[in-house]
Amino acid sequence: MSDGTTKMTDIKIDTNNLYKEEAFTDLTFATIRRLSPVKLDGSPDDSREAIFTGMTQLMSPNGPVPVQCLIEGAKTLSDAAEKLPAAIEKTIQAMIAEAKEMERQEASKIVIPGQ
Repeated sequence: MSDGTTKMTDIKIDTNNLYKEEAFTDLTFATIRRLSPVKLDGSPDDSREAIFTGMTQLMSPNGPVPVQCLIEGAKTLSDAAEKLPAAIEKTIQAMIAEAKEMERQEASKIVIPGQ
């Protein structure tokens, strides 16, 4: 585009921050993703640590609610599996606090007639 706007496809991949993704699931409640750092050629990048994230779904009156979280401090898959429940709980509590704050802000709006 010559008009100075950015196209949706004008993306640049950070080749110094690449990860290989692996997923592990118990087929019932949880999925753990391990993001292993790699170099541009696909070989392991031992200068960086793996990142673990967790995913699950909570049932609500309106249907399933996906919950995704970072599993802080996990070094191995075993460690991530052990820390997942606490990480999910922390994320859920943050979601509840955010929803309550949004509700509080909405309730405190001043209604002006005619608007």
